Amino acid sequence: MDFELSVLLITAASIGFFHTLFGPDHYLPFIVMAKSGQWSMRKAAFITFCCGFGHVLSSVILGLIGVAFGVAVKNLVAFESFRGNLAAWALIAFGFTYFAWGVRQAIRNKPHQHLHAHNDGLAHEHTHSHNADHVHAHAEEGGRSITPWVLFAIFVFGPCEPLIPLLMYPAARGSLWGLAAVTTIFGAVTLLTMMTIVLISAFGVSFVPLSRLQRYTHALAGATIFICGMSIRFLGL
Repeated sequence: MDFELSVLLITAASIGFFHTLFGPDHYLPFIVMAKSGQWSMRKAAFITFCCGFGHVLSSVILGLIGVAFGVAVKNLVAFESFRGNLAAWALIAFGFTYFAWGVRQAIRNKPHQHLHAHNDGLAHEHTHSHNADHVHAHAEEGGRSITPWVLFAIFVFGPCEPLIPLLMYPAARGSLWGLAAVTTIFGAVTLLTMMTIVLISAFGVSFVPLSRLQRYTHALAGATIFICGMSIRFLGL
């Protein structure tokens, strides 16, 4: 392995790590969804891995197409930027829709009281919510939810902007080994960073007591995802 390729691999690993760390869209949606959907750690890891893999793979495929057909780097970067804007808007739309649904569920699940009279003349008030069991059941079943698939679609469409320029240098030198190595290192570091942040954070958040806020978890998750998308689109995070 020559010196230039060694530097390029270190650069790929560094960019993969910091690009993920400073991009809240790479982990924040999974953390809040794991909490609101009561995902197990195994499910959180699986969904994060699938979304991250699709996220990296889409840019790899685009980069390889560009290499094969000799598309200029600036054109590929411009297209990746366009994809990034659309993905950010998709995240915003998903977050807002999920927030609205969460608010509706919270309203339907508002605790209220009923007066229960018994044959012996005694009476007592009973507080409950009609929708509590329904919401809990769906959270446990999880498999019926389409939200992981929505996240997957958004992440597949979302680009890894730094990857395209990284691919071009070894490709220009005609080094298939360098091309494969750069892609593998960048993708592995990106996925590992995503999963580490998500699992550690989800584990910590699972111990946070919500008490009266429990019925608002879906709304809070949607609001968080919405703010995350807005930050990416308008603040360039």
